[in-house]
Amino acid sequence: MKNFLASIIIILSLSSAKLYAQEIDTIPINTKDMNIRLKRSPLPSRTLPLSFEPVKLRPAVVNAKVNYWKTKTAIGININQAQFSDNWKGGGVNSIAVGGLLNWKAEYSKNSYSYVSEVILQYGKIKNKDQLQKKTNDRIFWDNKASFQLSKNWYFFGSINFESQFDNGYSYSTVNGAETATLISKFMGPGYLTESIGFEYKPNKYFSTRIGTGTARQTFVLDTALYRTNAKNFGVSPGKQFRNELAFQVVAAFDKDIFTNTNLKARYAMFIPYEDIAFKRIDHRLDVALTAKINRFMNTSLTGVLLYDTDTGTNKIQASQTLALGFAFVFPR
Repeated sequence: MKNFLASIIIILSLSSAKLYAQEIDTIPINTKDMNIRLKRSPLPSRTLPLSFEPVKLRPAVVNAKVNYWKTKTAIGININQAQFSDNWKGGGVNSIAVGGLLNWKAEYSKNSYSYVSEVILQYGKIKNKDQLQKKTNDRIFWDNKASFQLSKNWYFFGSINFESQFDNGYSYSTVNGAETATLISKFMGPGYLTESIGFEYKPNKYFSTRIGTGTARQTFVLDTALYRTNAKNFGVSPGKQFRNELAFQVVAAFDKDIFTNTNLKARYAMFIPYEDIAFKRIDHRLDVALTAKINRFMNTSLTGVLLYDTDTGTNKIQASQTLALGFAFVFPR
């Protein structure tokens, strides 16, 4: 009997110890109505102190130079040709027209100082059968401007630009059934050199307005006999080659992509001589160019010029317009 009781006591003690061990080795987690018990890891764990050792890195030297210049060159070539057989009854005349454009622009910008130089060269000719050759375009334009930033949108600037033409210009008439040409202009007849200082308003990258409070313009007519066919001789006294004027000048420029692959470029210049107290001899010139890119090497362009200058021999507004389709190359791409 004693042995039986001793066995029962030993069995109950072992059961209690086992239940206690299970209680120690489990973690109760209440999840809503579920009682989940997870076993502890049997492996011992301990936290060791973290130690960091400094690592010396050699500084990397980058051999790079900052380029403050930005340049762009655009070259355009336009060709138009028409040919008719002798028995063509639809009417027409054999013709060929060739035109070229070079536009080069360089910009320098560093801190508050900037410099812009732009060259525009245009020339074109057309030849119709049994007629004299005629120009369709002819311009030399070189503009240089240096400026210093005064505030967010205002600059103090100084500029100098030159403008003339490549080839002789003629007026055409028919005398006794034959076409004749009369010389009315040529290279440096006229030629214009304009220096200006003042203030420039530039609220963004595509629009600017120069206010040239101190502007001087020299008009050149190197051919002293040109006045015989151009009475006003571009404002230069007959027999002389040079005329100087002091004036107030305003130049506004706009250059922006108004649509995808479509650029609008415009330049307006107003010249008011200080000697013209009554403001009767104010010169105006507006150049507009709309260019649409067709693909990588082809584009179409529509250009126009409005000019009012009484020194050219007329008191009316002069206008020219050109529509062209041709090849275009832009560098860098």
